[in-house]
Amino acid sequence: MQYFDAIGRRKNSVARVRLTPGTGKRIANDRTMKSYLGRETLEMIIEQPLKLVGLSDQVDITVNVDGGGLSGQAGAIRHGVSRALCKYDEDLRPAVKKEGFLTRDPRMVERKKPGQPKARKRFQFSKR
Repeated sequence: MQYFDAIGRRKNSVARVRLTPGTGKRIANDRTMKSYLGRETLEMIIEQPLKLVGLSDQVDITVNVDGGGLSGQAGAIRHGVSRALCKYDEDLRPAVKKEGFLTRDPRMVERKKPGQPKARKRFQFSKR
């Protein structure tokens, strides 16, 4: 069976995505996408590239995702699905790229600075 695989990343999440021609099944870490993510907004994020190119019910998605939280994982899956779609059909690339789904979101958690309580928070200043 032919498949198209790609890796997507966001924050600390890494998603290994496999796209196969099928009927629209969505599986993440051996569970359905609905039960794994739990929120409709996260499912909607994953479906965005597929709806854009009109392949929602023509491909099955199998994902192995690890690291980070659910929101970062959903973004990583979307990134991986977008990359896999470009392998599936190179003609889809301009439309997917225009929407910004191929760009890896560079935003990461800022590191905590030494001698401070958090990344940006400071201890209260005392004049005397």
